Amino acid sequence: MTNKPGWLPNLVLISDYDGDWDKYIETLYRFFRRDFFESKPSFRNVSVGITKHPYSQGKEATFWHLISEGKIEEERIPDFERCKRIRWPRAIIENYSDSVVQVWETMRGREKRILLRFIFEKDDYLVVLAEHKGMILLITAYLVTWQSQKRKLQQEFERYKADTAL
Repeated sequence: MTNKPGWLPNLVLISDYDGDWDKYIETLYRFFRRDFFESKPSFRNVSVGITKHPYSQGKEATFWHLISEGKIEEERIPDFERCKRIRWPRAIIENYSDSVVQVWETMRGREKRILLRFIFEKDDYLVVLAEHKGMILLITAYLVTWQSQKRKLQQEFERYKADTAL
């Protein structure tokens, strides 16, 4: 068994907060604020920002995208797998050149996305960035769980590598 990369933070578990959702959410939010407000990561020497609107419960949209799931903003529900990995997006962004991170660009609709896929042992975690007006925005991040989604991402990455190798 290999050790996890030294740069990867530990999981933040709700059990460490006695199962208290209010304490847990505030702890997650403090990590988010520290990682994306108090100092900003950069990707390829470009500052990484977040989407603030729409605010919900006094917290920015990107925060909710990092800890919850759902297509309709007002109906997103907490995803504990996302929650406990709240400290991972910044670490993966800052360590994108590590061999355990696949990086590629793709179009989603009319928007260019930069995908950072961290694959280590049982973890398959995707960080989604977007180029927007000369900066990079963190869109979302989540654990990839479906085999069909893993295959699709791997195929997309392989196509990108082949296309950029020309």
